[in-house]
Amino acid sequence: MNRTELINRFYDGYYEDGRLARSRHGQMEYRTTMHMIRRFLPKDGKILELGAGTGRYSVALAREGCPVTAVELAEKNLALLRRNGAGLENLTALQGDAVDLSRFADHSFDLVLSFGPMYHLYEDAERAAALREAVRVTKHGGYVLTAFLSVHAILWDNYLRGNLAEGLEENFDGAYRVRHFREQLFTGYDIPEFEALFRGLPVTHVTTAAADGPLELAESRSDFAMSDAEFEQYAQYHLRFCESRELLGSSSHLLHVCRKQ
Repeated sequence: MNRTELINRFYDGYYEDGRLARSRHGQMEYRTTMHMIRRFLPKDGKILELGAGTGRYSVALAREGCPVTAVELAEKNLALLRRNGAGLENLTALQGDAVDLSRFADHSFDLVLSFGPMYHLYEDAERAAALREAVRVTKHGGYVLTAFLSVHAILWDNYLRGNLAEGLEENFDGAYRVRHFREQLFTGYDIPEFEALFRGLPVTHVTTAAADGPLELAESRSDFAMSDAEFEQYAQYHLRFCESRELLGSSSHLLHVCRKQ
C-alpha cells in the first residue's frame, strides 16, 4: 500500500473535522497556531495551506478576509473542506500532495502553512521535496510554518500505559536514533533533527513553538478536568512560554517557523 492509499484509509475512518475542538489539547493547538499565524501574516497576505484537512484553519482565515489556497491529499477531508468553505469566494480548495507543488509558481504566497504533511512523510527524499516546495512557492521575506510531532510525546501519550517496549521499538532503534517508516502512519521527530531538515534551504529559522504542551498526556487520565476559566489561565501561561526550549519536547504538536531569504 502506497502512502496516499495509507492516508486515505486512515482518514476514511477518522473524524478529523472536530479534532481541534473536542479536547483541551486540540483547543490549545488551534489557539496557539492561530496566534502564530497572525503574528507572521502580513496585511492582505496570500496564504497557502498544505495538508489542510477539513479546513479548520483555511476556512477560519478565509472568513477573516484572507485569500487562501488550501491543498489536501485525503479525499474525505477534501470533500469536508469544500463543504465547510462553501460560499467563500476567497477560498480555493484543491487536491494535491505537498511533495509536488508544480501547479504554483515560485514566490506566490506570503505565508505557507504545512500543518499535516510532515506527520506522514517517511522517506528522506519526500521530506526534502515537501520542504523545498513549500519554500519555493513562498515570497522572499515571507514565512513558512511547518507542524510536526514530538517523538517523545508520541511515546508518552501512546505507550506509557503497559506497552512501553512496543513504543520504544516503534520509534527508536537500538541506539535510540529516531525511526521513520510508513507503517507508523504518524512519524515523530526530536527537535534538533527536525530543525536540521531546513539546512541548505534559503531560509532563516525564526522560532520553534509548542502547540499544545503536555495536555494530551494529561487528558489521558480519568481524573483530568479543566473548567473554561482554568483553560483560559492555562492558555495564557502556555502562550507566554510556548517557545521556551526546555518545554518543547513535552508537546505533542510543534510548530517550526522560518523566513524565506
